Amino acid sequence: MTKTIARLEHVNITVSDPQRSADLMCSLFGWHIRWQGPSMMGGHTIHVGSDDHYLALYTNGDVQTANDGAGLTYQKGQPMNHVAMTVDDLDAVEAGVKEAGLVPFGHDNYDPGRRFYFFDWNGIEFEVVMYG
Repeated sequence: MTKTIARLEHVNITVSDPQRSADLMCSLFGWHIRWQGPSMMGGHTIHVGSDDHYLALYTNGDVQTANDGAGLTYQKGQPMNHVAMTVDDLDAVEAGVKEAGLVPFGHDNYDPGRRFYFFDWNGIEFEVVMYG
């Protein structure tokens, strides 16, 4: 049997405001909106990423739309721990996180790189890593 090597194409996450989340991802990571529109099961989705991979940012009428995520019951590790991105300029991305009013934490220098984490407005944790 021939083995196939899989590549991660996308991750679909539920957010309170897909446009706000897409704008943040475009600003921090140089991504673009690949597609947006109605979702198969109702609601609205924005695909934001590169030509090879993306995040699907989904919402529907059942998701609270509070701008600060107040009242959302998502918790780290239930079931997802975090989404990690690699970047070429960690300091620039951290400055963008702060400009968005979000708080970087968990800074660590390790072999072979450096990293920090932040929570978005929905309580989704992102790790940002720079190797080299």
